[in-house]
Amino acid sequence: MGRAHVTVSQLLGLEVDPDGDEPIYRQLRAAIVNAIESGGLTAGEALPSSRALAENLGVSRSTVNLTYHELVAEGFLVVEERVGYAVHPDLDGPDDDEANEPSQVEWAGRVVDYGDFLIHLRKPEGRHSRPFPFVVGAPDPALFPTADWARAMRATMSDEHLPALLFDHIDTDDPLLVDRLRAEVLPARGIEATPDQILLTMGTQNGLHLAAAALVHRGERVAVEEPGYPDAAHIFVRAGAELVPCPVDDQGIRIDEATDISLAIITPGHQCPTNVTLSAARRRRLLARADSDDLIVIEDDHNSELRHRGRPVAALKSLDRSGRVVHLGSFSKYLGPGLRLGYVVAEPTLIAKMRDIRRYDVRHPPGLLTRTMALFIERGDYARALRRVRSTIRERWEIAVDAVHEHLGWDLTFPAGGASLWLPGPEHLDATALVEQASDRGVFVETGASCFLTDPLPDHIVRLGFSGLPTQSIQPGIEQLARVAEQQPRSAK
Repeated sequence: MGRAHVTVSQLLGLEVDPDGDEPIYRQLRAAIVNAIESGGLTAGEALPSSRALAENLGVSRSTVNLTYHELVAEGFLVVEERVGYAVHPDLDGPDDDEANEPSQVEWAGRVVDYGDFLIHLRKPEGRHSRPFPFVVGAPDPALFPTADWARAMRATMSDEHLPALLFDHIDTDDPLLVDRLRAEVLPARGIEATPDQILLTMGTQNGLHLAAAALVHRGERVAVEEPGYPDAAHIFVRAGAELVPCPVDDQGIRIDEATDISLAIITPGHQCPTNVTLSAARRRRLLARADSDDLIVIEDDHNSELRHRGRPVAALKSLDRSGRVVHLGSFSKYLGPGLRLGYVVAEPTLIAKMRDIRRYDVRHPPGLLTRTMALFIERGDYARALRRVRSTIRERWEIAVDAVHEHLGWDLTFPAGGASLWLPGPEHLDATALVEQASDRGVFVETGASCFLTDPLPDHIVRLGFSGLPTQSIQPGIEQLARVAEQQPRSAK
């Protein structure tokens, strides 16, 4: 049956490197598999005995036997009586036609086309390494409570809490974190909730995705803020929604003129990206319209705790008496977006549907994160970390606002909240050029164009995230930005 007693060098042209990084048996296995797949070894062809192969290579017979046994288990080889090891009879080498260049998949025609007309928010690599990285949404690693978080994580690894980390909870949530949410986090936002009204998520964006999957029927009209959160627009377009942009002024979203809508997505605490707070009068009108028009309101509680003057305004959900507000919150917003941990508060029927969708997507958030966060809150560490973050970002906000007024000289009024500044410049400003030129001076800022849906997109707005910078870098960074802005031509665009 084929060539039975030839040396491995004749058969495979094999050389093994005993000093190589990869074990010898893995080198040998790779060579035999390659020979089978390239046609050097054909179906049914016998291999050298383990003794002959070991002697030829100068390796131990046990190494060869280990290789042969693994290849038998994987279906590359069979053991035949009076022959020994041979190539599996069903493994034919490539035909002449098959040896030619394989056909390429036309992936552009195979993947789903969402018909996406929106701008994708991109942030270049290396942005954090610039001297003045005014990155929106970036945390300051110096503010992360490393020791407290590590202590809570170590406790999660104890026998008492290990099941929360290791078990597959299918579609259920960590009961300790749900309990801490109900007892300590939600009351601060004015919200009371039962366990069946709460779902844990992998961040606010995951909550938006689950809400869209549960609520949007194709062609349904959804009111969104303009300017607004770009990723929310992407998520709901991909779910089949028709977006209805609603303007934002210094009182928040103006939704009165939006017609035939069934959903509204808003950021009432500190609007993304302008940071304005939805006024009390508009909150009342929105909830009244929700009742009269059978409207569901999705509340993204964006940066609600980062109020720099006075106390944070209670969540819109706290005023909801008919269960029409779907509240999305985040634990990781104040600690670090990379933690990816948030929650939804809504009526039990909707929560059950979102839970079912989550199960067949990610099942549940990682148990290590949820139990660590529960213990982190229970020990008071979350409240202390939040106070520290609020105090530091308040100081940085004051410095950033003063520096903008002093150096940029644009006539701007800033809402007292948030972790970034929304800077509409003079009409002649070319924000795209400004961003590129500022980058050359080590200053990273972003344009505001991606936050708009309606053409023509404005190009005179800059977004400046100040929360992730060391406090001492904010003023000189804005001064550098102002120097670049001064070089902009003054003629109208």
